[in-house]
Amino acid sequence: MAEAPVIALLQVIFEKLSNEALKKYVRPHGIHSELNELEITVSHIQALLNDASHKEITDESVGLWLNSLQHLAYDIDDVLDDVATEAIHHELAQEDSGVITGKVRKLIPSCCTNFSLSHRLHGKLDSITTRLQHLEKQKADLGLIVKDEKQKDLNKGNETSLLESDVVGREGEKEKLLNKLLRDDLSKENFSVLPIVGMGGVGKTTLARVLYNDTQVKDHFELMAWVCVSDDFDIFKISNTIFQSITRENKKFEDLNQLQLALTEKLKDKRFLLVLDDVWTENYDNWENLVRPFHLGAPGSKIIMTTRKEKLLKKLGFDHLDHLENLSGKDALSLFALHALGVNNFDSHPTLKPKGEGIVEKCGGLALALKAIGRLLRTRTDEEKWDDILNSKMWDSQNGGNLCEDWKVIVPALRLSYHDLSADLKRLFAYCSLFPKDYLFKMEDLVLLWMAEGFLNHSNTSKSQERLGRECFEELLSRSFFQPAPNKESRFVMHDLMNDLATYVAGEYFLRFDMHMDMEEKALAKYRHMSFLPFPERYVVYQKLEAFKKARSLRTFLIVTPMDESWNQFYLSRKILIDLLPGMPLLRVLSLRWCYISEVPDFIGSLKHLRYLNLSHTEIKELPEAVGNLYNLQTLIVFCCEKLTKLPNSFSKLKKLRHFDMRGTSISKKLPLGIGELKSLHTLTNIIIGRNNGFAITELKGLKNIQGEISIEGLHKVQSSMQARDANLSLKRLTKLELKWDDGSRGGALEKEVLNELKPNSDWLENLKIFSYGGREFPKWVGDPCFNKLVHVSIHDCRTCM
Repeated sequence: MAEAPVIALLQVIFEKLSNEALKKYVRPHGIHSELNELEITVSHIQALLNDASHKEITDESVGLWLNSLQHLAYDIDDVLDDVATEAIHHELAQEDSGVITGKVRKLIPSCCTNFSLSHRLHGKLDSITTRLQHLEKQKADLGLIVKDEKQKDLNKGNETSLLESDVVGREGEKEKLLNKLLRDDLSKENFSVLPIVGMGGVGKTTLARVLYNDTQVKDHFELMAWVCVSDDFDIFKISNTIFQSITRENKKFEDLNQLQLALTEKLKDKRFLLVLDDVWTENYDNWENLVRPFHLGAPGSKIIMTTRKEKLLKKLGFDHLDHLENLSGKDALSLFALHALGVNNFDSHPTLKPKGEGIVEKCGGLALALKAIGRLLRTRTDEEKWDDILNSKMWDSQNGGNLCEDWKVIVPALRLSYHDLSADLKRLFAYCSLFPKDYLFKMEDLVLLWMAEGFLNHSNTSKSQERLGRECFEELLSRSFFQPAPNKESRFVMHDLMNDLATYVAGEYFLRFDMHMDMEEKALAKYRHMSFLPFPERYVVYQKLEAFKKARSLRTFLIVTPMDESWNQFYLSRKILIDLLPGMPLLRVLSLRWCYISEVPDFIGSLKHLRYLNLSHTEIKELPEAVGNLYNLQTLIVFCCEKLTKLPNSFSKLKKLRHFDMRGTSISKKLPLGIGELKSLHTLTNIIIGRNNGFAITELKGLKNIQGEISIEGLHKVQSSMQARDANLSLKRLTKLELKWDDGSRGGALEKEVLNELKPNSDWLENLKIFSYGGREFPKWVGDPCFNKLVHVSIHDCRTCM
């Protein structure tokens, strides 16, 4: 399963190597030729990956080759990130030192200025190039060739309309859809679409078969046809299948036009039912071309579409889709018994029933999984075998390699949807293996982690990384890799079996570590991403994590704790901070959320690759000046660090900072000078307007990317409406806005002018709160119906307002 992440990573590396700005920077440093050679070799290997991705399934040596390539790709990316970071440091150093005269610069020999970078990287680049060339030379022995065509999944397209003998449950869903099928819709179109949407293996096709073979349905429709569409949305092929189904003719057509004219003639004024099973396309134009002959059918014609994807349906006007849920516990147990024992209950095998109930619970009602495991146990009534499955390490496996042979039966069922993902989406999904089962997460939090890991850096799009990440998340959600968490607004969860799949495909690069695991030091050297689950322990001692001294290649050290405010802090040994983390120089993500720590060590500034730092719910009082050395930092979270009162003066050096969450702290009372120059900021959760050297509201003018949630306090200190206008709130994508004046301030006319100029963008605002406003009336924009997304308004202590 190594092909997906290595394809995505090599594409990123190739883009970096071909970047003109990087080439310009390295030219004087004496490593230009090495990077050129690396670029050429990477391009040669990229051309082999399509073939390798097909062959690794059956050829273990190709899988090992891809694994070696993946580790090497990580090393190349680390070196390139080192060069890019050096370039940022060089640029900032020039800014700090001011204008150095040409005379002084000429006095410094070029060999001295180039020495540091070239000396550090020459050896690494030579080693990497040698290893890469060695892998390329192995292509002949492995039989790898340049291959562009996409291999077809031979198992797709094999579903038929014939009814299964083992249909269990779905009475409610069947009745609901049957009513829709048999009634005539009051629609301008002669046909309508009935979608059956759900995750792979949940039973969409089975339900469609039940409907298709129902006696009432057969009596109701004059013409019927079943087409398994699959991932190849070939309009000619689909139309031809429909024509042959309704005419029983094996007629040949030269082109699509002839075929559709003939199909139109057959469907004209006939009430028809079509089943388009397993639709994967999201192309609306393709759909429009396919359905042209259908418009002349009789009113009341229907198309049942089964699909895992929602995009096309939303384009067709389905704003609210009912997903086909997993089977109920009772039906799931019956289905499992049917496949395991040949009967739909455990009456003849009462001792197996508790074990069967345990297996069914772990499968979560997923029909395809129940069938696969049931068939695995077919005719095996010895309790030992059932115990083996129930207690298999697969349910809690930390590595795909731990899969026993039996469990590999179910993997194809779970990988049906996974294989259709792009290489980028496969990598994003694999990253979620760091989350424990039943872990609730927010889309925004996951996108920030993806961004920090470099998964969203695409040069071929003008979209922001955040927007691209949200679109990728929505794509995975629409295909049921994620599910909305029950009764938890804006939270998501992975089905247990999807979590297993993520763990399986993540391979040997991801580790989900918990307090009960024992790790060998040499095994840790290969891991690149690690999450740590302290629960249920309260004290994490150094000895438990000492083995991670060897994990020098780690990019991720993510402490995963429940997103629950009732969670208590746990104690992390100070020795872990001082002795362990400095030995992980390649970290891009560091989360110490909910750790009981009171200070951030100075070494933090040496983690120059760091993009994401989460210190929320800790006891820290300040951040060290060394934080200013984190030139790559994109996300800093100090949420609910109640004792944190100030930021370092070096904070203004964080030019790449995009998200700064300081809610629940006191630092907004005195933001450091220059924070308004952090042009990349998207999130600045709360600010307090100051006087003299304090934060001026006019500084928001330069922060053009600010969006989401912001709270602005101290508005009584704004001296003119012009200053408020300069904040340019109407140009920012704010969804939540809090505006606060001082309780004792009652400068009516000026406050109304200021509030008038603080009008936010009506296309985005959802939540508005106004505190202690001193004007006698509100400006016209407050309550204007153009704010059509506004769902929450709070007005507090505006005692002068009439």
